[in-house]
Amino acid sequence: MFFRNLTLFRFPASLDLSQLESHLADCALKPAGPLEMLSRGFVSPFGRDEVVLSHRVGDCIWLTIGGEERLLPSSVVNEEAAKKVSKAEQREGRKLGGRARRKIKEDIVHDLLPRAFVRQLRTDAYLDLEHGFIAVDTSSRKSAEAVVSEVRRALGSFPALPPNAETSPRAVLTGWIAGEKLPESVTLGDECELKDPADRGAIVKCQRQELQGEEIGKHLESGKQVTRLALNFDDHVSFVLGEDLVVRKLKFLDGAVDQLENAERESVHAELDARFALMSGELKRLFVMLEKAFKLSRAEA
Repeated sequence: MFFRNLTLFRFPASLDLSQLESHLADCALKPAGPLEMLSRGFVSPFGRDEVVLSHRVGDCIWLTIGGEERLLPSSVVNEEAAKKVSKAEQREGRKLGGRARRKIKEDIVHDLLPRAFVRQLRTDAYLDLEHGFIAVDTSSRKSAEAVVSEVRRALGSFPALPPNAETSPRAVLTGWIAGEKLPESVTLGDECELKDPADRGAIVKCQRQELQGEEIGKHLESGKQVTRLALNFDDHVSFVLGEDLVVRKLKFLDGAVDQLENAERESVHAELDARFALMSGELKRLFVMLEKAFKLSRAEA
């Protein structure tokens, strides 16, 4: 259950979430109705057959948003609509107007939707009450906003916003591969993306590359700036950090995962609990490092 991406939002650390579980029950996932394209709601982090809708270790809370999405490709709808429009035009001996065409398409969707396949969706999120942030396991801002919206719907109010950096993330990332001092326990990886700041400027993507070598140096001399950078934190996690402060390609390394192999657990539930405890501890340390390096503002109460 280790997260693979982190899209961050900040909320006031003083926010009272003591009644969170009872609020989640009111917004639990319900099956998608026959004419619903999408249904979304909370499910148990331990699986849809479990009752509990959140899991807490200390000041860290694990939430899961589940979804059911009906798969009805637009190409199928358009093909059926074209057939019906053609037949109607032949029957009436005239071209159909836009309103009639839309009505035909709506009728087709209404007819096909109940028979469409249903795909199950899942997105996990982690709330840190000590530092006032929520991390959603996705690199998509839109998907992350949808999760935050579900938390807001459950609580009635959830003042969470994307992190505000008082220093330019692009400038900080560029400085790190240009030789400026990295944060404690942070080392460079072997991947980066550089962009020319001019409109429609060149973009260079490097993988398996020595980032402080001569080749990268020439790109920096030409004025390109770093927009994504691979980093390693304390040999416990590796990741690619973007100028949007989204953490991608998050991977927990042996320095962290080895701690799980020293004990046997009686159930899948106990194993997931141990993994969340380990992950939340590592993410807490990672966030503190990012908060200091980019001077992230705290959310106002």
